Amino acid sequence: MKTIDVSGLSCPEPVVRTRAALQGLATGETLEVLVDTVTARENVLRAAQALGCTSLVEARGEQFCLRLTKS
Repeated sequence: MKTIDVSGLSCPEPVVRTRAALQGLATGETLEVLVDTVTARENVLRAAQALGCTSLVEARGEQFCLRLTKS
């Protein structure tokens, strides 16, 4: 599983980096994305959904861990 940390980045950078990382994955692979704001979490989840990914969200202290699986 590949992990990217986009914490501290302003929009739209978390979405841009997540989309780029997802394009490099094969179907069925999972990308773990670390974000630190609710806005980034929601924007990344919307982008992943638009690309047909399934998602799982876990709160980790001050961060959110998004597990995006490419469909």
